[in-house]
Amino acid sequence: MAITNVPKTATIDDAELVSRALALAFDDDPMMRWFFPDEASRKASLAAYFTTIFTRQYAHSAVCEVTPAAAAFWVPPQAQAVPDAETIQELMAILGDRAGLFGEAVEASAKHTPSEPHWFLAVVGADPAAQGQGHGAALLRSGLAKADAAGLPAYLESSKEANLPFYEHFGFTVRERMTLPGGGPELWGMWREARA
Repeated sequence: MAITNVPKTATIDDAELVSRALALAFDDDPMMRWFFPDEASRKASLAAYFTTIFTRQYAHSAVCEVTPAAAAFWVPPQAQAVPDAETIQELMAILGDRAGLFGEAVEASAKHTPSEPHWFLAVVGADPAAQGQGHGAALLRSGLAKADAAGLPAYLESSKEANLPFYEHFGFTVRERMTLPGGGPELWGMWREARA
């Protein structure tokens, strides 16, 4: 049986795979449901959102990897993963009347970002149909190996409490719990020290 969950570097040509896998992975995520509350249009909105942040932002400034059913975006400390004005406009159009809440959430989250150099796991997700097959774990191991090779810790923010044990399995611990403004959901800031 061929191993299909080996990570490879994602390119712009992988945009469809990335957006499909992440849209499916985040369909039940509390934060994404808050940003995209309309059940009928959520999957399409999520696909547009992930396509935009991947093709316009992370593909150019982060370490993006995929398997056939999952994707992850890691931001090393020296990277500038800040969206440009055009990208922000595109995201605002996708978010519609939730754009203000999104902006407030990004600002609130940024205030809690650790100041010490670290690798930031911006996004990781697998198509639910492939969950349990090691896709997310393979992407997590790959990014953590890069952080460890650089001798740096890793940080992530989980908006789904059920995912905390998965991250804890890889050495992350909850560093902080925060509630997004405007009646938003909770986020758990998780930290993992570098390993030799």
